Amino acid sequence: MGIKDASAQTLDACRNAMQTEQTRSLQATNHWSHVDKAQAHADWDAFYKVLAPLVGMQAPESAEVQALMAQHYALASRFYTPSRDAYIGMGLFYSENPAMRDFHNTYHPQMVEFLGDAVYAYAMGNLG
Repeated sequence: MGIKDASAQTLDACRNAMQTEQTRSLQATNHWSHVDKAQAHADWDAFYKVLAPLVGMQAPESAEVQALMAQHYALASRFYTPSRDAYIGMGLFYSENPAMRDFHNTYHPQMVEFLGDAVYAYAMGNLG
């Protein structure tokens, strides 16, 4: 089951959770001043370079991809620790925000779709 299989109501709740949690975190941390943003960007880049070859070769819910998604969640958690819904909302944001979609798809043309399903599988299997 992928992110596209979730109900519209669930997806809206996830979008709202991400927005609410990020806004709260940004306010509480002076716009994530605790994060070494240059290092975070370098780590995201390294992560996507490892994930990209798996797009189309592994299922998003495969053990190999899901092990990588634990790293993805850890990277996201440097900024704030997203709830299950907020993490799914992040996957939606990657596809719905043109700049984020373009950025992610530079690593692989189907990265955003794959990542959305991988985020969804990770959230449903690992986050309460």
